[in-house]
Amino acid sequence: MNLEDKKYSRFALVQEMMQTADTVSRFDPSCSTAAAEALKASRRMYMTGEGSSRIFPAKNAMRKAKRWGLDIDLQTDGSRQSYEYDLSRHTVFCASNSGRTREVILLAKKLIESGKKDVYGLTACEGTTLSEYCASTHVLGCGWEQAVAATKSVVEQGLYYESVLWNYMGVDRKEALSRLPELLLQALSVDIPQWIPEYVKNAETIYFAGYNDGVAEELTLKTNEITRRKSDFLEGTYAVHGIEEVMQSNDIVFVIDPIAAEEDKFREVLQQGVGCKVVAISTHPCSFPTIVVPECEDFQTYIYLCAGWNLLVEIGLACGVDLDKPERARKVGNEFLGK
Repeated sequence: MNLEDKKYSRFALVQEMMQTADTVSRFDPSCSTAAAEALKASRRMYMTGEGSSRIFPAKNAMRKAKRWGLDIDLQTDGSRQSYEYDLSRHTVFCASNSGRTREVILLAKKLIESGKKDVYGLTACEGTTLSEYCASTHVLGCGWEQAVAATKSVVEQGLYYESVLWNYMGVDRKEALSRLPELLLQALSVDIPQWIPEYVKNAETIYFAGYNDGVAEELTLKTNEITRRKSDFLEGTYAVHGIEEVMQSNDIVFVIDPIAAEEDKFREVLQQGVGCKVVAISTHPCSFPTIVVPECEDFQTYIYLCAGWNLLVEIGLACGVDLDKPERARKVGNEFLGK
């Protein structure tokens, strides 16, 4: 995928994907200093939103915190579900690119009207309704996206939540972060073997399997939005724990960062048992056909995410869909109308 070929550049979606590197280059981790101070007091971080504003940004932060051994509680859930929770002891982050998402605004409104002070908004627009119900709101530098499928904003939201943790720990990740833009461009332009999108055209279901860090789950949502094909997320090794009973031989499973010790089992259950295709997305060749991506240890999840976008663009083009114009999906799925 590149912007020199009109096959790609005519789509706002592709343009915004390719702008992700610049978005990362301009990201300033100090933007979350105040929020990190609030987290030091509460030691509980709650991240809410809907769809792409929550899946990868929140779950990536949660996995990072666990891997780093941070002694703080990180949780996430959708805003409507969160409405019934006691969040009085949490520092709450409410994310909505538009700042107009009904579920998110209603939760923020409830919290602020209860007297809660540490409610932080995260949007891509200035002066939104959401900001009226947050103690402070950070506006993403990437700006408003034209495509329905959110891309560069997802990466910036992910970095924002990570920066809260960096500032909480008092660590400086700027040097490591400076290497990420070029590697993202490589992931966005890595060659996708033509047989993959051609095969997917006739697949019954497109599965994404991987860690519960938001990458595979977010790519599942993006598959629906970009390619208009049925897709499902298989967490961890769930792919070999029962789902095979309903899988079809013309399905395809993309495994993000395969667990080497489980590759034989995946082959036995999925390839030999179901008869479906399995493709890996990894930093090194695996026992399955592999889309090999650059290695960036500190920010590997972002590399996988961008490589997945690259893949989905090729699939969408092979399926003959307009990448910018989903038939039913809307930019603001459930808009707040003042009630």
